[in-house]
Amino acid sequence: MEPSIKKSDFVQSLEKGLKVIAAFDAENDKMTLTEVSKKVDLTRANARRILLTLQYLGFVQTEDGKQFSLSPKVLTLGYSYLSSLPFQELAKPYLKTLAQEVNESCSMSVLDGYDIVYVARVQTNRIMTISLGVGTRLPVYATSMGRVLLAGLADHEMQEFIRGIKAEQLTPNTITDSEKLIERIQLVRERGWALADQELEIGVRSIACPIKDKNGKTIAALNISGHASRVSKDEMLERFLPHLKSTVAQIENAIHKL
Repeated sequence: MEPSIKKSDFVQSLEKGLKVIAAFDAENDKMTLTEVSKKVDLTRANARRILLTLQYLGFVQTEDGKQFSLSPKVLTLGYSYLSSLPFQELAKPYLKTLAQEVNESCSMSVLDGYDIVYVARVQTNRIMTISLGVGTRLPVYATSMGRVLLAGLADHEMQEFIRGIKAEQLTPNTITDSEKLIERIQLVRERGWALADQELEIGVRSIACPIKDKNGKTIAALNISGHASRVSKDEMLERFLPHLKSTVAQIENAIHKL
């Protein structure tokens, strides 16, 4: 769901700069000028000016003048967002207690485009082959947290959103059909929780509940994840869900006092 914007208000140079920053990842932690220009689809001249500007500002670094990488200063961009979320720091002690109670990993995320973004996480056991931490992005349609976040949208907005998703069959259990996803989200809205059973990755189950502000608006999602060989769906519902709901109630009570 991209906001509409007038052409005259759009700053292309800023867009290009942000695309260059986003081009660096675990597989491309260092890139040459040519590699950056190809990945971001820029001319070499444009890529050079952007890289030199980012280097001057301290967001990009180079040792030999040929290969560029992000500098630690880039973390300030993400920290600025996290620090603007008062509930993120506030929720951490509750997540730690919840993780100890159920002896499983617990996470909190928010919705960003067609992804969820982790803003807090307490990990007890490594259950996924992908690395999860603050800033991790996962597809909204295949996650329990994504579904409770979508359930918090107005019905017409939710349906329009889901029909715009290009869902991939991540596992045999992944729901990719738009109408089935809409039905699932409507059920989540009625129940107040979502269960994802090995839809993101085989072997991983998770259950999530929404976190709401004092006006009843969903602002984040909280989940418990466990390995399918160790945690059954029944245990998720019978043992984990009560702890999850209790923790959400405590976090919401604290948020409402802010």
